[in-house]
Amino acid sequence: MPNRLATEKSPYLRQHADNPVDWFPWGDAAFARARAEQKPVFLSIGYSTCHWCHVMAHESFESAAVAEVLNRDFVAIKVDREERPDLDRLYMTYVQQTTGHGGWPMSVWLTPEGKPFHGGTYFPPEDRHGRPGFVTLLHAIAQHWRSERARIEAGAEEIVQALRRYASEGPAREVGAGAADAPLHEAAGAAFDRCFQYFYEGHDPIWGGFGGAPKFPRAVTLNFLLRVAALQGVKSEAGAEAVKMAAFTLQRMAEGGLHDHVGGGFHRYAVDEKWHVPHFEKMLYDQAQIALNCLEARQATGVEVYAWVARGIFDYVQRDLTSPRGGFYSAEDADSLRAAGRPEHAEGAFYVWTKDEIDAALGADAGFFGAHFGVKAGGNVDPAHDPHGEFAGQNVLMQQRPLAQTAADLNLDVTVAADQLVRCLEALRTRRAQRPRPHLDDKVLAAWNGLMISALAKGAQVLGERACLERAGRAAEFLHAELWDEASGTLYRTWRETRGDIPAFAEDYAFLIQGLLDLYEAGFDLRWLQWAERLQARMDALFWDAERGGYFNSRADDPSVLVRLKEDYDGAEPAPSSVAAMNLVRLDWMLGLPGARARAQATIEAFRAHWTGHPHALPQMLGALELFLEPPRTIVLAGGREAAELRALAAVAHEQLGPRRALLHADGGAAQAWLAARRPYLAEMRPVGGAATAFVCEEFACRTPVATPAELRAQLFGGA
Repeated sequence: MPNRLATEKSPYLRQHADNPVDWFPWGDAAFARARAEQKPVFLSIGYSTCHWCHVMAHESFESAAVAEVLNRDFVAIKVDREERPDLDRLYMTYVQQTTGHGGWPMSVWLTPEGKPFHGGTYFPPEDRHGRPGFVTLLHAIAQHWRSERARIEAGAEEIVQALRRYASEGPAREVGAGAADAPLHEAAGAAFDRCFQYFYEGHDPIWGGFGGAPKFPRAVTLNFLLRVAALQGVKSEAGAEAVKMAAFTLQRMAEGGLHDHVGGGFHRYAVDEKWHVPHFEKMLYDQAQIALNCLEARQATGVEVYAWVARGIFDYVQRDLTSPRGGFYSAEDADSLRAAGRPEHAEGAFYVWTKDEIDAALGADAGFFGAHFGVKAGGNVDPAHDPHGEFAGQNVLMQQRPLAQTAADLNLDVTVAADQLVRCLEALRTRRAQRPRPHLDDKVLAAWNGLMISALAKGAQVLGERACLERAGRAAEFLHAELWDEASGTLYRTWRETRGDIPAFAEDYAFLIQGLLDLYEAGFDLRWLQWAERLQARMDALFWDAERGGYFNSRADDPSVLVRLKEDYDGAEPAPSSVAAMNLVRLDWMLGLPGARARAQATIEAFRAHWTGHPHALPQMLGALELFLEPPRTIVLAGGREAAELRALAAVAHEQLGPRRALLHADGGAAQAWLAARRPYLAEMRPVGGAATAFVCEEFACRTPVATPAELRAQLFGGA
């Protein structure tokens, strides 16, 4: 019989609905049972596309023997970290602080009041290599609970108090020399220099990225480097070096197996320094942020390959991660069936190829393709990167050399080789479509959709492709219709089949506000700017820390969360406060939003010890700090929103990487009146001589209006 998880919306929870474990979802019922039966809680947190979550599920949670122990001695709760990032952050902080590492699946034992007293990540079912297995651990914890409960509960209370101190003070950090009391601009300059130096010293000049294996595509690092280039100028010494590091990293990522050459998009991370062998799950947040990195690299370098990679991401998301109504799904799994009708799953089975499969699919083109992507008869995966032998005889496609070199080696014209390559990839995509697909996590998350809206809006600006703008708009319309309750002013976190009942978290508000600001600047549809203003007011009301500044991850009205934390690390996703600080500055520039600039400064100051002591931990916050210290820069475009002349002027603003500017549209009608009520200087801006006109305003003054792309280009970039 299915357990309680069968009625949940989360694909991850539903994956465990047929377990013999008597799972509860997170909620009052589980803790009431624990209190009534005087049992400790076993909390398991993961997500549906997590490889090691699957391993522990198969080894332990599908085992009747393990379930017997869990059901007898514990109340078991299963949580999808993507549904409840607040709980994930809270208990991951505990696990990391007590064990020195973290990851998923996360396994935490709690008192009936939700207070943690033991934790870890993956546990094998039996004792291995001198480490206790899961069953051994369950027996030991159950015995300890029966004999030492008072001591356990006292220790758990001490842990909660320590977490509360962490929430108020943050981790112990060395503040940069003199930075605690230095003027903000001085502290910012020192932090920028230290952050740049950190990434410069850690950059891998051979394979790109930062540090050694495993390598993660941490997009916020590349964001920071490209901001350095924008501030210093791409031709300055520091700017050129920043562009070189960012662009080279993206190039190596795109050449490697981290990049799905056949279907587009990127996998989660690579286990080796060459980006060759990935963990194969594909996450929406990675697609969004890597696409944006590529678009900015295109602006910085003019190299078209970065635009090509971004288009490949957008095509993948449109084909495989987009719902019929335009919302974006969350992820695709790393694991899939090896072949139709065969029961065994394997990581990467959908993506890897034997040489015989390549030969059969491509025929006479197989030699050309194999040379370009390193296909070998015995497989091309180093056994050191395949400890379980899953990829024996298989090939993970990795570009070996530039296409021009492959063409020269085979005496082909480059244009002919390019057409041949496209033909090969299309043939393999058709052949691959016949394989069993990986599991699709088809829930729609507000936060990750916000990131994807930003990327598509940037795509519309840099690539000039209307389809990107339309896809971003459809997603925003879906979120507004399905996840926003206008009457109560409530944004919700998730949608799957219908709206979930989990209210949104700070990251949902921050990422969606950012996406809506980007979408407005790409298409000048005022409703998105108006919704962003409304969402910011709700975010301030629900998550703002009035005492210390910055934004809590969770709402104040959720009694199930023991401690409200603030994210202080820009990781795979940026911290909500980092994005919120940037949003607030932009809203101040665009609308003069009351209190926005003061909140931005208070947010930045709340994390001063973090970004001065370890600036590389908060590179996205440094981007907000840079914007805060700059005088407002705005381009106002006057004319018809769909007029070709106005679009041509807007395109100029995105031709090159440069200082951030707010874009506003003066339509001569109701939208302009709404904006002028907030920024009165906009009231008199009109097309000059009936032609679409650009007003460049900076240093608190506006330049001479211009009506041609060449004139605007000269004002923005100093060239014709």
